[in-house]
Amino acid sequence: MAKLILSMDGLVLKEIPLVKERTTIGRKPHNDIQIDNLAISGEHAVIVSILNDAFLEDLNSTNGTYVNGQSVKKHVLKENDVVELGKYRIKFLKDAPDTNFGATFDKAFSTAPDAVKLGASPRAHTETMVGFGAEASITSGEGWTAPAEVAPVVTGTEQLGVVQIISGRNAGRELELSKSLTTLGKPGVQVAVITRRPHGYFITHVEGDSFPILNGKHLDAQAHLLGDHDVIELAGVKMEFYLRTDAGAGKS
Repeated sequence: MAKLILSMDGLVLKEIPLVKERTTIGRKPHNDIQIDNLAISGEHAVIVSILNDAFLEDLNSTNGTYVNGQSVKKHVLKENDVVELGKYRIKFLKDAPDTNFGATFDKAFSTAPDAVKLGASPRAHTETMVGFGAEASITSGEGWTAPAEVAPVVTGTEQLGVVQIISGRNAGRELELSKSLTTLGKPGVQVAVITRRPHGYFITHVEGDSFPILNGKHLDAQAHLLGDHDVIELAGVKMEFYLRTDAGAGKS
């Protein structure tokens, strides 16, 4: 399990295991990590944990958030990264095995040339709809990102989640959610991830000022279990999630 080590002037103040999907940092008492210092905003930053990876986001704080000396707005945390908040330091330690989602998250939020440097397939970043292969013949149109998925989950006969686009020029296209994690959305506008867990598929907001809409209602910061025929609205595109019984689920 990943953890954070909070220190000031070289003195360790506490260790915080990342057991929640969202860990908030700020001066106000309701934060998961409260730092009672005027240099820290009331709600300064948040760390979102998805599978074995963690993403730091500055919440428009007054004095900013720094990682390893560099000012950041959003950052994929890596082993031994040091988050700097005023005089306080938060060191990130990742004890869990690496599923390489940090790299895929980087790719999803990069331009195609940068993504190639990160090891992504150049072809992947020409596809508009996340998770659709070249056989779908999808061309640029609505600016969706390329697939950002980790290894397939092989679980045998089960219900396989599918997302079908029901608005826009890609209406009718389907995406089988056979991976552990699939990133959907438009960088800089709105991004969410759908994670495949033993007890179902969950959608979690990752980026954007507004949250995705599920069945006509805005989601909050927590992961939400998807039900059969739920309708998701994300980055201006409407899609339907449904479950399909498939003996080959998890195979790629």
